[in-house]
This record gives sequence, C-alpha cells and structure tokens, in this order.
Amino acid sequence: MIIPNLTLNDSYLPYKLTDEALVKLIVSSDDPMLFKVLYERCVLMVFNRCLSFSKNSQEAEDICQDIFLKLLIKIDSFKGASKFSTWLYSFTYNHCVNYYHRNKFKKFEKNASNIEQMCDEVIAQATEEDLDQLLKLEKLSEALELIPFEDKQILMLKYQDFKSIKDLMELHNAGESAIKMRLKRAKEKLLGVYNVVYFQALL
Repeated sequence: MIIPNLTLNDSYLPYKLTDEALVKLIVSSDDPMLFKVLYERCVLMVFNRCLSFSKNSQEAEDICQDIFLKLLIKIDSFKGASKFSTWLYSFTYNHCVNYYHRNKFKKFEKNASNIEQMCDEVIAQATEEDLDQLLKLEKLSEALELIPFEDKQILMLKYQDFKSIKDLMELHNAGESAIKMRLKRAKEKLLGVYNVVYFQALL
C-alpha cells in the first residue's frame, strides 16, 4: 500500500481525520490516495466479515476486493445518518448475503428437480406444527424487509451477528439506554408488521 507523502504543513492530514470526515473528503475530491487511506483502516474488518461467510481465505479476499470496488463507486451513498463503521458493516453484510445466495443458487440450479423432490418429501412428512413454523419463519423474513432499514439493521446486528449491547453502543455512538430503546422499538415494529403479514397468509 502506497502512503501519501504528507507533512505537517499540509492543509489536512487524512490519517488524523475521522472516518466520516475522510469519506466526505473522498466524495468531494478526485484524490485516489484518500480512498487508500480508508481502505487501510477498514480492510481487516471487511475481510474478517467476509471470512465468516466463506470460511475460505482466498474466496474471502476476493469478496473483500469486490466490496471495496463497489464501495469506491457507491461511497457517495453514505449520508452520515450513522457512524461510517456501522454503515460499512451493513454494506459488507448485505454484499456477503447476496454473494452467498447467488452462489448457493448456482450450486443447486443444476439439481433443481432433485431439490424440488426433496422439498416435496419434507413437506409430505412434516406435521401441521412443522408447517406452521415454516410459515412463521417465512413471514418473519418478509416482515424484516418491510420495516425501516435502521430497525432491520440493529435487529440483525443483535440477533443474527450476536453483537452485545456494548458493541451496539460503539457502532452507533449511543448510550446504553438509547440502544435498548432502539431495540425495543425495532422489535415492536417488527412484531406489528409480522402480525399483519402472518395473519394475511392464514386468510
């Protein structure tokens, strides 16, 4: 990684800027060195997140590079509504999920008939209670897509990525009571939407 030749006489020192200020500077300038500074700061976090999905270091590295290429193009979509680290975590998570599902689909596409047969067998052997649980899970996923992004994000961080309250406090730069209130409100919204989509499915 090439380090910019900066001195104390420079009008700004990218390495001393906050993530948010650095991103703002990247968007407003055409200096590629600034993005390299951001890359150095964030690459380990992004790579580790990719590795948790792929379990293969080479594949994780490829996904990581794809994410930074995508980030270079879409970095101006960061509007500062949250900390950049939180936004990037979500950006990375969404890319990994999409990558996983795309590759999972490709992997099984050739065996679609076999999969369909397997699903039919599972459903044929399932009890009424099992089918009800499958419906609930399906409608829960649907409800997650219908609530505001900020609510979905904090719920996924807490219950899918197993982030602690302390982790969420750091990610969102907020106090404990504020995080607990956000979680409470997010769960209430999710439950409200879930009840609607679930009971509509029963009609």
